[in-house]
Amino acid sequence: MEQTEHAELSVMPRIGEKAPDFNADTTIGHLKFSEYNKDHWVILFSHPADFTPVCTTELSAFANEQEFFKGRNTKLIGLSVDSNHSHLAWVHNVKEKTGIYMDFPIIADLSMNVAKKYGMIHPGEDSTSAVRAVFFIDPKRVIRLIMYYPLNVGRNMAEIKRSLIALQTTDEHDVALPVNWEPGDKAIVPPPKTLEEMDERDQTKFEKVDFYLVKRDLDGKKA
Repeated sequence: MEQTEHAELSVMPRIGEKAPDFNADTTIGHLKFSEYNKDHWVILFSHPADFTPVCTTELSAFANEQEFFKGRNTKLIGLSVDSNHSHLAWVHNVKEKTGIYMDFPIIADLSMNVAKKYGMIHPGEDSTSAVRAVFFIDPKRVIRLIMYYPLNVGRNMAEIKRSLIALQTTDEHDVALPVNWEPGDKAIVPPPKTLEEMDERDQTKFEKVDFYLVKRDLDGKKA
């Protein structure tokens, strides 16, 4: 029984799969995820508990970056297994103490229903709290990137922002991105699929390391 229960808790959707839909109570009211996600990217992230120091720094960082995410057509939604009353009290406390207003929705997942759907409960870490998961979900409700952090290590906001820009850049320009890519760096042209495409590469002005590794600027467009 214990093995079955743990298997259920560890099930998680994978990159390229449809993000599970759900209905949930949040700090902005009842929310149906598929409607919230419609025509927008969504970053869905979980935290272990309200009124804890690392989580406070993380959700404050998300709140401080809301204009960036809005500019990227991206909505935020948090989650923990605390009650909505606890969420509201925490949001009020943080605003009162720091002036930072976490006014994006935070799911009250007391039943762990959403956390289990997204594989956020890792019994080896903690069986009653969600780990620090981050799901990048595109407007088609497809999961594009997943990050996991343990309870005692906070997330890197710069990397979360960079990852979102990278995902949107690959969609816009049909390219891949090399290690440590930052906006403004060259992108990788997808490898050729035919001999004709391979021969065409010899005629381009792109940076060519070899036929399978070709880099190009993104036409001067801001990533």
